[in-house]
Amino acid sequence: MEAFSFYNPTKILFGKKQIAGLGIQMHRDGIKHCILIAGGGSIRNNGAYQQVIESLDQAGIQHIEAWGVQANPRLDKTRQIIQQAKESGTEAVLAVGGGSVIDTAKAVAAGVYLKDIWNAFIRKETIKEALPLYTVLTISATGSEMNGNAVITNMETRQKWGISSTHIYPRLSIIDPSLQSTLTFRQTANGAMDAIAHILEFYFANEEALTTLAINEALLRTIVDMTDRLQKDAYDYTARANLALSATLALNGLSGMGLAGGDWGCHGIEHACSALHPEIAHGEGLGVIVPTWIEYLGEKYPSRFLRWAKAMWHEDSISSAICRFRDKLQSWGLASSLRDLGIKEGELNTLLDLIMQNPSLGGVFKLNKEEVRLLLMLAF
Repeated sequence: MEAFSFYNPTKILFGKKQIAGLGIQMHRDGIKHCILIAGGGSIRNNGAYQQVIESLDQAGIQHIEAWGVQANPRLDKTRQIIQQAKESGTEAVLAVGGGSVIDTAKAVAAGVYLKDIWNAFIRKETIKEALPLYTVLTISATGSEMNGNAVITNMETRQKWGISSTHIYPRLSIIDPSLQSTLTFRQTANGAMDAIAHILEFYFANEEALTTLAINEALLRTIVDMTDRLQKDAYDYTARANLALSATLALNGLSGMGLAGGDWGCHGIEHACSALHPEIAHGEGLGVIVPTWIEYLGEKYPSRFLRWAKAMWHEDSISSAICRFRDKLQSWGLASSLRDLGIKEGELNTLLDLIMQNPSLGGVFKLNKEEVRLLLMLAF
């Protein structure tokens, strides 16, 4: 097992009606004014917004609001909200929504102290401080509610890049699974695939971290089983709760202990896909890339991938497990190829250039440009 450091300062309030504790915690932290960041308005429909405002009001916390964050959140919107936060003199950032909203909020929290937040993404400025961050999660997928990572897209350069800092961990995240019952099943399935991908980015990195691998296998099975249940009944609270907790644990540091930081090549490819086509849902894009990546690498490193085949799919061959994996995603209504995602064959060279910003892709398996080209053709 690789040596590792585990750090996670985020407090979680989990369960029904936990939003009531938001204002109490912010008041304890000395917050008197915050900026509330949200998406397109779904939080008004699922009841989250009303509960948040009531909690803030009861605690005497004033707020301003910034709406309009999109899926695959964008740099221009982030910069706009940073300016709004600076002008208001706000003391904290409150994200109410999914991963895109939370990632934007993290960038805003850090961005108020930087010349330009994009400089942090391209490593020209270091995040040394950030406003306190609080989140109310409304879709389980990215795990951003309990980590120090954020991804933003620069539409001008077609770069979908990330930052990571201990300063942008949320102080408090509230996860009320009942708020997610109004999601479409496609949204639920995309979120589930995103969580699966987070685990698999770590899973194949090291064969000796047996404890972490066992935890990850349990999480993977739970995610699949609970998503199947939610396909039948969107209001199955037990399934919602277990899926939500699994998605949080998939990227809060627990799933990567002793696994050398993971690979993250699949995310590198998908980030380029959704930078080129912002309409592509991150989880659905990963549902195309991850099985293809396993197919490509499984022949070279069979022992690493055979454990997954047996533990997750009860198959004795990697190819059979990949078929089971793809069949499951298709049964959830997700895309099975780059073509299904709307990517055209004539765009593959552009996509390849966006992916290969460095000589190799991935932290463990390190694919070169020609290997990534072959992988894209296999996924097309």
